[in-house]
Amino acid sequence: MGVLDGVRVLDYGRFIAAPWCAALLADMGADVVRVEKREGGEDRWVQSVTDSGEGGTFLQCNRNKRSLTLDTSTAEGQEVSRRLVERADIVVANMPAAGMRANGLDYETLRAIKPDIILASATAFGEGGPYSERIGFDGAGQVMSGAVSRQGLPEQPIRTMVPYADFGTALTLTIGVMMALYHRERTGQGQHVEGALLPTAMMLSNAFLIERDLLGVDKPRMGNQGASVAPCDLYRTSDDDWVLLQVAGQPMFKRWCRLVGRPDLFDDPRFADDDARWKHGDELNAIMAAWCAERTKADALAELEAAKLPAAPMLSTQEVLDDPHVQAMGYLQRVPFPGTAKDVPIIETPFRMSATPGEIRTRPPLLGEHTDAVLAEIGYGAAEVTGLRDRGIV
Repeated sequence: MGVLDGVRVLDYGRFIAAPWCAALLADMGADVVRVEKREGGEDRWVQSVTDSGEGGTFLQCNRNKRSLTLDTSTAEGQEVSRRLVERADIVVANMPAAGMRANGLDYETLRAIKPDIILASATAFGEGGPYSERIGFDGAGQVMSGAVSRQGLPEQPIRTMVPYADFGTALTLTIGVMMALYHRERTGQGQHVEGALLPTAMMLSNAFLIERDLLGVDKPRMGNQGASVAPCDLYRTSDDDWVLLQVAGQPMFKRWCRLVGRPDLFDDPRFADDDARWKHGDELNAIMAAWCAERTKADALAELEAAKLPAAPMLSTQEVLDDPHVQAMGYLQRVPFPGTAKDVPIIETPFRMSATPGEIRTRPPLLGEHTDAVLAEIGYGAAEVTGLRDRGIV
């Protein structure tokens, strides 16, 4: 039994922020209905990996959901949506405020239908400012947060390929939804929970903004080197692979000095603390690079582990799939899906609870797979559903 059994969620989300929030709610037992266009949401077809065209991120973000197709631009479609809201606890959506209003998904409209509804909305920039009506994907949050200006190569800023602003917004939105459910349980009142890409990205890079504001400095872009400590980098090994090491604090630095045979660095004033070591990081990173160049990845990692230094191998995507720890922990669960060469490795619920764990119970839905069942639950008879389908409403 999931902790959210009996909670009903309408997922009008697209791409990552809203759908991943809804997926986490579904993992915990909520009944989540994904409402999408008759031709499928745009996010369904990105990075296609199935015979019918579903993409990898779609498969991750839509497990445990049911699919209803609906044209909400029509009066009949809006009536279906109204009936869905009447029996829902949470509505999840991501679009600018104007789009929310046009689709009848703004909080005032939803609250008029169901006073204790919880609306969870994800936008690019948040509501109430000069950018609120702009659209934007994960990259907008990254580049406008100040983070990208600090990362990459000296001559080339590089945004992170992993969409951390999107997934981070999904996580903060999920936290907000759970707080809103707790508040509603105590007071009977619903509310609007808002998440946005820009403040999420700013949260993750807030230390850079604090450093700039208080000290008036921006550290240069330094590739894979540390932003505040040294030695810290990705180092090439003798078998042409890569190892990450991050050294912070005096005890760890002393252990590293002994490991690389340089105890003379203990009392060098250039390396007196983390800030000083960062300023002179080129010398420390050069020592570590030379040390790794004489060892295979396996040997380097074994010696670093024995010295109790925080190191890790750089893994390829295949190496992640094959990793014994990943397999033993069950982080990736194999889920069958029509039209794939083999079962799909989908990440489990990204937190574990001892009494009420999340669970991948069902595969992601095919387009409109549950339309008839969902409409029947809100009072539509078989003939009415046929009529809606004939008129292009579902």
